[in-house]
Amino acid sequence: MKIFTALLGTETNTFSPFLTGWQNFEETYLVRAGAHGEKPSAFGIPLVVWRERARERGWEVAESLAAFAMPAGVTLRHVYESLRDEILADLRAALPVDAVFLNMHGAMVADGYDDCEGDLLAHVRQVVGPDVPIGGELDLHCHLTQQMVENATALVLYKEYPHIDVGERAHELFTIIADAVEGKVKPHMTLHDCGMLGVFHTSREPMKSLVAHMQALEGKEGVLSVSLAHCFPWGDVPDLGVRTLVITDNRPEHGAALAQDLGERIWAIRKEAQPPYRSMQQALDEALAHAGSPVVLADVADNAGGGAPNDSTFLLRAILDRGIPNAAIGCIWDPIAAAVAMEAGEGAEFDIRVGGKMGPMSGDPVDLHVRVGRIARNATQRFGQGVGKLGDAVAIHGPNGVDVVAITHRTQTFSPEVFTNVGIDPAQKKILVVKSMQHFYAGFAPIAAETLYVAAPGALVPDFSLLPYRKARRDLWPLVER
Repeated sequence: MKIFTALLGTETNTFSPFLTGWQNFEETYLVRAGAHGEKPSAFGIPLVVWRERARERGWEVAESLAAFAMPAGVTLRHVYESLRDEILADLRAALPVDAVFLNMHGAMVADGYDDCEGDLLAHVRQVVGPDVPIGGELDLHCHLTQQMVENATALVLYKEYPHIDVGERAHELFTIIADAVEGKVKPHMTLHDCGMLGVFHTSREPMKSLVAHMQALEGKEGVLSVSLAHCFPWGDVPDLGVRTLVITDNRPEHGAALAQDLGERIWAIRKEAQPPYRSMQQALDEALAHAGSPVVLADVADNAGGGAPNDSTFLLRAILDRGIPNAAIGCIWDPIAAAVAMEAGEGAEFDIRVGGKMGPMSGDPVDLHVRVGRIARNATQRFGQGVGKLGDAVAIHGPNGVDVVAITHRTQTFSPEVFTNVGIDPAQKKILVVKSMQHFYAGFAPIAAETLYVAAPGALVPDFSLLPYRKARRDLWPLVER
């Protein structure tokens, strides 16, 4: 037996000021022929799992391109087509293969392609023919489309947000596809449209129980896998929306009933499941009134993981204007400020301009008199089973004990390591501002006295009615109340 594996993905915020080109892929994750190293990035974990599982069976593995770009705006057409065509060329060279495994995000948009994953799957299907099983692992913030379902044998989505189950879902997908190769199962996928948008944290109720219900269904009555596509509301595409997906062993009617039931369950809890966002001033008031520390404020609208610049200054300005002491912000993407601080060296004191560089959604830059703290070259942070790049990182100590971690690689905050890398003890801070929507939670929950989600201005504004959709349906809740 022989399998073929590849990765191609990004999460496209069609309202982001960035375009996604070669540089983004090269700086984020671009490896070939399985060169993931001893400590693979989270993006490479499924490919490593599939390689190991296949070799345990004595199967041959042909490993193609692994390419992922930090979420940003629309991908340039020629870049997407070049990456897709490289994978297809490698696949043709590897033929014949018994199965194909693709790691994809599920919300990649390129110029001329609203459904890159569906397009890739359709091309792969054309190459391998109708009988070779094709499996895909997807982020739950995907646009789950009929084209994807029609051209894949099985699609498995992460169940957890934050995404702490990437490896587990890779194992799940491998088992389904391997069983299909060996004729043990005949996967049948059923898709159900829930008619809604939303952001759903599985770390708290009611979503925690819904995930447990999904997992309880699997392995019974021919159910192979149950997934919930949360969707990515900042992607303006025709297939935008929450959807359920059930894979059965050739039991389409049972799968359809379960997919509909799951859709009705998520509809019933849709309002309760949304994050409790605070305004900036409300969040700061609550943080100061809390007896414990640190209080973690999630700056959800300036999350590079959703395509935002990660350089906004709205919360920093509010903290400074109110004279709030002992706060830290991680991380602000500001290669210029980081370079100036690193050139000056640890201990240097001078005036510097921080953040606010990418446009109105970034706010105005902030001028500070600072002292340069610890510098960490080629810094990293853990995310689940993988490692993420921060680039060079530097602590910038401002007035009144307000610290900023400046980084040179645009990325969201996953772990307290963003602070400890540069000598800041997060446990000693009253307020920690993290630029992330939810992926920070697994790393910071153990040290947080309280976690508050803040609806500051930015590229990922949580009020979907403010987004200028052109292609997406307008009959989705909460755009319309029904």
